[in-house]
Amino acid sequence: MTGTADPLALLVVDAANVVGSVPDGWWRDRRGAAEKLRDRLAARAADGGPQVAPGALEPPLAGPPEVVLVVEGAARGVAPVPGVRVVSADGSGDDGIVAEVSGRAPGRRCVVVTADRELRERVGALGAETVGPRSLLP
Repeated sequence: MTGTADPLALLVVDAANVVGSVPDGWWRDRRGAAEKLRDRLAARAADGGPQVAPGALEPPLAGPPEVVLVVEGAARGVAPVPGVRVVSADGSGDDGIVAEVSGRAPGRRCVVVTADRELRERVGALGAETVGPRSLLP
């Protein structure tokens, strides 16, 4: 499948958790850190390459996924860019992620990127797979 997204693949990224996994001063500019993550995801989407490290998923995604970045708090209002849909959670980011997972089409493969144990359990109960923040490719 070259140049087209796998219609069954949805990659939902927990922005706060992924940004918070690297102690690089993100807490001084949460919105800027979310935009940097968004841009990194968009660059990977533009080159058509995988978003998730080889071996992190079994089986691997069949093609480039639809990427959804869920932001919350001070990062709300981050604009979408080609290749990355941005969802500003009304309440908690976890609830926004659960809504994205539960709202997907029946049978659509879904992978959530987070290290949050409770969130992993919540989305797992909805049939989503999970990988940690370090599984995202640079």
